[in-house]
Amino acid sequence: MTYNLIMKIIERITYMNQLKSVKNTPDIKVITGIRRSGKSKLMDMFSESLEQEEKANVVRVKLNLKKFQNLQNANNLYDYVEKSYIKGKTNYLLIDEVQMCNGFEEAISSIHEEELFDIYLTGSNAFLLSSDLATLFGGRVFEISMFPFSFSEYLKYYPTKDIDTAFDDYFVRGGMSGSYAYRTNKDATKYVGEVFKTTIVRDIVQKYRIENEDLLLMLANFMMDSIGSQLSIRNIASKLTSSTYTTNDKTVGSYLNYLCKSFLFYPIARYDIKGKKYLESDKKYYLADLSFRYSELGTRYADYGHLYENMVAIELLRRGYEVYVGQLYKKEIDFVVRKKGMIQYIQVSDDISSKETFQREISPLLAIRDAYPKMIIARTKHPEMQQEGIRIIDIARWLSNTAEENGSQV
Repeated sequence: MTYNLIMKIIERITYMNQLKSVKNTPDIKVITGIRRSGKSKLMDMFSESLEQEEKANVVRVKLNLKKFQNLQNANNLYDYVEKSYIKGKTNYLLIDEVQMCNGFEEAISSIHEEELFDIYLTGSNAFLLSSDLATLFGGRVFEISMFPFSFSEYLKYYPTKDIDTAFDDYFVRGGMSGSYAYRTNKDATKYVGEVFKTTIVRDIVQKYRIENEDLLLMLANFMMDSIGSQLSIRNIASKLTSSTYTTNDKTVGSYLNYLCKSFLFYPIARYDIKGKKYLESDKKYYLADLSFRYSELGTRYADYGHLYENMVAIELLRRGYEVYVGQLYKKEIDFVVRKKGMIQYIQVSDDISSKETFQREISPLLAIRDAYPKMIIARTKHPEMQQEGIRIIDIARWLSNTAEENGSQV
């Protein structure tokens, strides 16, 4: 595929709708997500819509730009915002990289208490987490979780009727839209690698004052190489201990927590289907975007079924589902998902063309005795079908559908 140097702007409709749905609510809105996932661009689009549709007064501050450098002081930021208020209009405050303002908590809290502005924030995830802000601002925070481009968004960026070839490209290229400015996969992969090392890892090292950056990178690479595996902290620590490095459960647990707080990985807990209870041990961890795996590990062998599982997990989170790894007796159901009181069970596989593989994937679903919907997502390259009431759908076609198009089902 040929890639264009000029970046297209794709309206991220789902996120725009989320922002519009919480306009003028009393909470401070915080957009979270992995670095370079498009949070600032989303704020730009939202700002434009507010100005055009409402003729509102939008105070837009990008603290990473030199023109706003003097606002990296809490008093200066407060004074600037206060002077920008226009009586008789709806006033919105949109700030990027808010953590770059020394003492921003005090300034934002005061602005919020005065109830003159509807406030929206983004920032470096290691420094600015909605959970941290909820503590600072007494729980008055509403989080909007943002992910890299979905496959359906990728298809808007690169329109094509050949969905299967597009899926193969997306599988490697991923959803980090900044990489789309590069003509070759090699250059795009280099860009993603630089995002990983110079922004995500740097943020973590600075925020938590990590001394052993090499160990952090080793852990991240190990997790990328173990996608789809149930992992305990103890098991990870033993795998990373070598003649060169010695680590322990506490250090590994802390580092892994930092990687998750940066939104590089998403932990998924297990759910006992028979006992209908949540299990804390041996979570699975899914990568925010597979492009990071390719940038760090190259074409190292991986189980395609597990990588597809990663794509499905992130898409389910993107669509707003609660996601769990299911357990029924000694059998595993890849995902148990919940939304608006509806539960669904999902198996993910690479190739189910052989009778043996198909039976292995469908048998755990058939063993579930309740009437909730069940589905197998696999690389079939065929139209959707059903077997004993279980939906069987090709992963490319499932990913290309939006949550709205899927209605009440996944």
